[in-house]
Amino acid sequence: MKYDNIVKGTFISRPNRFIANVSIDGEIETVHVKNTGRCKEILIPGVTVYLDTSSDPARKTKYDLIAAEKTTENGKLLINIDSQIPNFCAEEFLPHSGLLPKHTQIKREVKFGNSRFDIFAKNDTEQLFIEVKGVTLERDGVALFPDAPTERGIKHIRELIKAKSEGFEAYILFVIQMSGIKEFRPNRDTHPEFAEALIEAKKSGVKILAYECDITPDSIKITKPVKTVLY
Repeated sequence: MKYDNIVKGTFISRPNRFIANVSIDGEIETVHVKNTGRCKEILIPGVTVYLDTSSDPARKTKYDLIAAEKTTENGKLLINIDSQIPNFCAEEFLPHSGLLPKHTQIKREVKFGNSRFDIFAKNDTEQLFIEVKGVTLERDGVALFPDAPTERGIKHIRELIKAKSEGFEAYILFVIQMSGIKEFRPNRDTHPEFAEALIEAKKSGVKILAYECDITPDSIKITKPVKTVLY
């Protein structure tokens, strides 16, 4: 996925989860943050951030904050924090991934039970649901999800288990919005119930996948699988 018009800035502050103050060429701008998660370990005053420029004159903010450089022991780690982009990346990636059978049709946002899953795919013999989760939290080369408790995430897992029991194939695809990751783990410290639900899903036959991405200031692309450790 490619962004059209990226500019570089310096993060100053985040008054609330929807907006941030960023210095761009010496001018302080109020920008939209395309991630309502905490991102406290990423959005630190002084870090370099990247913003997508909107062409909509009716918008209150001209820019969307979509990526930031995190300082690690191994240098700068560029993290895309756009919470809307993982679904687009998955839709772009899946037809050529080898994960799905040939001649599979893909649809976005399909309802099952009390949930709406990100992707529904089918061919003449198989139907499957895929729930996509974007991952932006990193610690010592390990990607973690979630970065805050998510009852909605547990609900999705329960529905996927139900779908599997009714004959559908079911996947959870964690799109790690950075590169150079050693492994993926559920963030048990933050939400142990989510971690347990993920283990239950795996035991029920739901496939748990994690893939990292190639990230540049103006692009993101799913590249390769990452080892998943649930226990």
